Amino acid sequence: MECALSERNLLKLMVESTPVRHSLIEDAQAIAVGAMLSALGIALLKGADLLSGGTAGVAFLAHYAFGLSFGTVFFLINLPFYYLAWRKVGLAFTLKTFSAVTLASFITEALPRYIGFAHLDPLVAALFGGVLLGNGMLVLFRHRASLGGFGILALWLQDQFGIRAGLVQLALDMTILVFSFFVASPFIIACSVIGAVAINIVLAVNHRRDRYIAA
Repeated sequence: MECALSERNLLKLMVESTPVRHSLIEDAQAIAVGAMLSALGIALLKGADLLSGGTAGVAFLAHYAFGLSFGTVFFLINLPFYYLAWRKVGLAFTLKTFSAVTLASFITEALPRYIGFAHLDPLVAALFGGVLLGNGMLVLFRHRASLGGFGILALWLQDQFGIRAGLVQLALDMTILVFSFFVASPFIIACSVIGAVAINIVLAVNHRRDRYIAA
C-alpha cells in the first residue's frame, strides 16, 4: 500500500546524479501542481473511505478512527522526517518537500468546501485517486521534492544500523495494513490496495532516470 520503493529510488538518484537544475519558478509551479494533484487524489480516496500507505496511511487511520483532520495529521506526522531528509538528501530537497507537504495538507482540508461527491464508487475512486496521486508525486519527484513518507526513515535506519530499507518499509506498511482492518471492510482495503497499485504503475512507468534527469 505504499509507493516508498519509488521514494527510495528517488532519494538514491538525488545522491548519485547531478542533473541540470530547474529554475526557482519552475520548482515553485511544480510544487503547486504536484500538491494540487495529490490533494485531489487524496480527496477521492477519502471520499470513498479508502486508505493508502506511508504517512498518508497513518493520517487516514487517524481520520477514520478518531475523526482527526487528515491534513493536520499528515502535516504533523511528517515533521520528524525533515531532519533526516536534510541529513540524507540536502536542504533544498527538505525545503521543497516541506512546502509540498504543507500545501497539500492545506488544500486537502480546504477542498471539501468547494468540491463534493454525491456518489463515489470505491473502485473508481481508487483508480482515479491513485492515478492523480501518482502523477502529483511524479511532478514533485522530477523537481527533487516529495510528499514526505517513511522512505527517508527506512534509508536512515539502513545507514545507521544496517537494517535493509526494504524490510523496514515492508514492516511499516504491514503495520498500517493490519490496523486498517479495524477501520475498514475487506472490500475497502482491497480497493485501497488497487489504488496503491495505480500509484506505483504511474511512477514505475514514468519516473525513469534514463528518460528524465533534470533536477
